[in-house]
Amino acid sequence: MSWHSVTLIVDARSVEALSEALLEAGAISVDVADAEAGSEAEQPLFAEPGEARAESWPLNCVTALFAEQADVASAVAAALRTAGLPDTIPWRAEALDDRDWVRATRDQFTPQQITPRLWVVPTWHTPPAPEAINIILDPGLAFGTGTHPTTRLCLRWLEAHVARGDSVIDFGCGSGILAIAAVKLGAQTAWGVDIDGQAVLAARANAVQNQVDAAFVTAADQLQQPARIVIANILANPLSVLAPLLARLTLSGGRVALSGILAEQASEVHAAYSAWFDMDQTEHEAEWVLLSGVRR
Repeated sequence: MSWHSVTLIVDARSVEALSEALLEAGAISVDVADAEAGSEAEQPLFAEPGEARAESWPLNCVTALFAEQADVASAVAAALRTAGLPDTIPWRAEALDDRDWVRATRDQFTPQQITPRLWVVPTWHTPPAPEAINIILDPGLAFGTGTHPTTRLCLRWLEAHVARGDSVIDFGCGSGILAIAAVKLGAQTAWGVDIDGQAVLAARANAVQNQVDAAFVTAADQLQQPARIVIANILANPLSVLAPLLARLTLSGGRVALSGILAEQASEVHAAYSAWFDMDQTEHEAEWVLLSGVRR
């Protein structure tokens, strides 16, 4: 089966109305992206809990997917009328052949070398370095596959700081990748906590897949005791709010590592933790940073 992919370029004022109108006209799905992506004018949009979210870019690429038998020209004309837009707006359509989408998705995920001795490897690949520390992990519902800069920052930090026999708490564990890595790097105990029950289930399955003894729970009050290392890869605003809790979960002399923070947000998070920690390190990858410190 083939599909029709239809693309229009509209400004921020029109993007929502056009998207809804295309769906009303029979589109199976609608995707909105920055029309300036890949150029110097590209504008990343990020949303933090508690902040007003930027709705769209100044110039938007709206792409609608229609079934093979759809009358695309009539559908686009109807959508433009419904959205109150002139019928002179240019659009283009192209045929999109059906694919083995499972295979296509898998092709996007290849083994990721985090450090010379640490890899993240999907189950459908043979580890390129069998002698390395290999975390076997597939992409799924929970965040954390090794492809995002913040995950790589955290994994590199863990490799540098986990000592044999350490206790580790992974706060906002997602897929459980950081707790699993901590055990493989020598930690004696590792706990992960996440408010998303599906993430906790995924993390438990990933721990079994990697044959590591790590525990995952859905609430912080289920954690048994403070740890020498607490790591949290979340977002800047939640991290700032969680500072008192993460401080209580970190043993005196222990270390905290925080990521999911944009460079321009680092000073705010740094200040939130300085009441309990001597903040001593900042790592960077792309626009993301990792902050760390020692519990007083």
